[in-house]
Amino acid sequence: MNRAQDRLIPALLDWFAENARDLPWRRDREPYHVWLSEIMLQQTRVEAVKPYYARFLERLPDIPSLAECDEELLLKLWEGLGYYSRVRNLQKGAEQIMARFGGVFPHTYAEIRSISGIGDYTAGAVGSICFDLPEPAVDGNVLRVLTRLSADSRCTDEPAVRKSIRDALRTGYEQTPAGTRGTLTQALMELGATVCVPNGAPHCDACPLQEDCAAHRSGSEMQYPVRKQKKARRIEEYTVYILQCGDRFAVRKRPDKGLLAGLWELPHLDGHTEAQAALIAAERWQTGAEEIVSVRRRTHIFTHIEWHMTCVHLLVSKMPEHFTWVTAEQLRAETALPTAFRICLPEQNDDSEKEG
Repeated sequence: MNRAQDRLIPALLDWFAENARDLPWRRDREPYHVWLSEIMLQQTRVEAVKPYYARFLERLPDIPSLAECDEELLLKLWEGLGYYSRVRNLQKGAEQIMARFGGVFPHTYAEIRSISGIGDYTAGAVGSICFDLPEPAVDGNVLRVLTRLSADSRCTDEPAVRKSIRDALRTGYEQTPAGTRGTLTQALMELGATVCVPNGAPHCDACPLQEDCAAHRSGSEMQYPVRKQKKARRIEEYTVYILQCGDRFAVRKRPDKGLLAGLWELPHLDGHTEAQAALIAAERWQTGAEEIVSVRRRTHIFTHIEWHMTCVHLLVSKMPEHFTWVTAEQLRAETALPTAFRICLPEQNDDSEKEG
């Protein structure tokens, strides 16, 4: 942006003043709110985040309450957002702020960057929006805007390229008048999210920067940003059991390491099992399997893995202690069951979901 900065930045700020969406995390510049929203928005759509953000702040309104929160409640508040390491790092960061900064969110970039789970992007977002620091927040949306502006054909998956772009943008921030850096950060994000959009043609007619956009002038907008070709997701097949004894359902904890670590899950076995074979297989758990209620297929997409699941709802007569048996209400209100398993429950009708 430094090529025509005197013209571009004012145009972008004027556009944002007229077109900014009314988002709940933009209504103040409280660092905890901005930090929370940025962590939630990673890999997650804005509309999906809104109810989670409100519910999270209702239960955990400040850094001390987050630091002290019981893990079961923490994971339940995050249930369905996926990428659960985010919320664990969020709590770890809150604990660090309590221990190292007396519960006050730090004001310098280096201190912000030192908090668990906060990388360059989040540190730049919180630092510029909350404290007017001359530090940019460069995510996929911003990279798309900047590489199209300059027709930058370097691969943005390369760390050195991202650093080069961030460093160049930082120079622009340093020359931007104090008091406007946070607005500039949000304006760049907004432009990338609503005009210079992902997964489709940009809305160049609505872009305040179109006259200075090299990609637009050459009609090559869709060539940028340059990315590495993604590897195909690995397919994994499972048979998932909804074991119901009276009004209770069987769940168990996942291992402390690996995918969905430490969360609750429905019992399952590797591979696809036909209905009657599934009934026999369930006997290894000594549940007294009696009747198949339903069998349905579900697909769940992680970032690099795709689960194909045969979901078998069984009525059983025994509740062995190697499972935890919970009511439907407990499943709804208390048990942090990842979407990958929740879509297998009888009341769920979606054929597929996506989660990290």
